[in-house]
Amino acid sequence: MRTVTVVGHRGDPYRVRENTLGSIRSALARGADAVEIDVRLTWDGVPVLLHDDTLRRLWRVDRPLASLSLAEVRELTGPEGVPTLHEALTAAAPHRVMIDLPGATEQSVRAVVGAVRECDAEDRVYYCSGAPAMLLVRAADPAAEIALTWTTLAPTRPVLIDAVAPRWLNYRFGLVSAALADRVHRDGLLVAAWTADTRRSMRKLIGNGVDSITTNRVDTLNSVLTGART
Repeated sequence: MRTVTVVGHRGDPYRVRENTLGSIRSALARGADAVEIDVRLTWDGVPVLLHDDTLRRLWRVDRPLASLSLAEVRELTGPEGVPTLHEALTAAAPHRVMIDLPGATEQSVRAVVGAVRECDAEDRVYYCSGAPAMLLVRAADPAAEIALTWTTLAPTRPVLIDAVAPRWLNYRFGLVSAALADRVHRDGLLVAAWTADTRRSMRKLIGNGVDSITTNRVDTLNSVLTGART
């Protein structure tokens, strides 16, 4: 029977603040197979979990992350605040972790790939983002598993696929039809979709043949998958 990977979007953000250790643990406790996290660098080059380029939305501190050291981030967000990538990989073990790289640069990608190696986590980490970031990942780690984020219905260019060598194509959920999934599968790739939160969208994706769904509602997706199997 075909299986669908359940990926917690930034952990379990409807219950626990996104991209925190508590959110990661909550998603895994509710049955996620993997968690998706966003990683950026502090001023002193430490990979930490944050989607935005400032602390304003999540932490009510209007300071750019790139201007803050790790020590300052700790002081501003508290003991349960912004975690390092090392801490997140430890908290998620032995589960899979999908690392998104907003604002990726060559420096940040090399730091993230280096941290993954230091944690001996290469076999359970994969990376997602658009082509520029994924080309940087491929340059930094020729063996990295990549989910190339694709935001249009236009087929990916063969030259790009050759350069990135992704295992997955990662689509916004509304783009995924059965025909698209079939085309991607014929090309030898897996289909991932983000970020589906309603039962209707989840059922449609499952019926259309996706291999992975990223969601803010892990428990809902698991209940839909259980129903689909019975």
